[in-house]
Amino acid sequence: MSALRSGLTLKTREAIAGWLFVSPILTGFLIFFVGPLIAVFYYSTTEWNLLTQQSRFVGMENYVDALTRNDTFWHVLGNSLVFTAGLVPLNMALALGLAIALSRPFRGVVVFRTLFFAPVITSAVAWAIIWTFLLQHESGAVNQALSVVGIDGPNWLHEPRWAMASVIVTRVLKTVGLNMILYIAALQAIPRDYEEAARLEGANGWDIFRRITWPLLAPTTLVIMVITVVGSLKVFDHIYLMTGGGPQNATLVLAFYIYEQGFKFFNTGYASALAVVLFVLILALTILQMLLKTVRK
Repeated sequence: MSALRSGLTLKTREAIAGWLFVSPILTGFLIFFVGPLIAVFYYSTTEWNLLTQQSRFVGMENYVDALTRNDTFWHVLGNSLVFTAGLVPLNMALALGLAIALSRPFRGVVVFRTLFFAPVITSAVAWAIIWTFLLQHESGAVNQALSVVGIDGPNWLHEPRWAMASVIVTRVLKTVGLNMILYIAALQAIPRDYEEAARLEGANGWDIFRRITWPLLAPTTLVIMVITVVGSLKVFDHIYLMTGGGPQNATLVLAFYIYEQGFKFFNTGYASALAVVLFVLILALTILQMLLKTVRK
């Protein structure tokens, strides 16, 4: 071993040591990420029934079927985009508002931060089940509270026009705490000198936020936007537990549709093709957001 070491340059030995240190993570990355990703691309070109284990190569047939022959796919894709368009702005706006309110010290601020962050670490299953009971038509606490002020609440999770809104709002309440914490950290990192100098120049609170605070929050906002968009497109647990994709497929989003095709109807090849479409969609939206942020600079 010493003879081998003596025959290697210092740079080579450092390179070998570096690769040895990263090899466990690299091995896990190749096995648990790159391997399954390649497998999904391969399975998407086959007609493979998970139940019978029969498979045959069909090329791009699954993609053609999804994009040109299956109207349900476009309905599901539309639901996913509606879910994202409703969740992302509401989540980010609420997170920023809470962060501004809770970024400075006052009596009880830790309690409020804890209360708003608690749903993030709460079990998603428990959260969804609790809200399913709260949103029941006659016995749910939400409709009972509305009846006190004379409002006859709808059957939230069983009416197509209300089901999607209900899932969006409950998902926002579940995840907004994480974005709030990120915004609080970013706000506390902004030097107070900027605000004090602006006030000396006669700027009001809105001017300070619009011209100083918001531009300095741009990097954090980009990170939060990407995380929230990706999370909204991959949502599964809330849909599965609260609506099951119903009523009348009103909340059937792409991630849940992939689950149905793969593990309910055992069309593994078609489900893999849908998973690839979801992957490409998320990648495209992420790149678009980064490009828009670059253009604004």
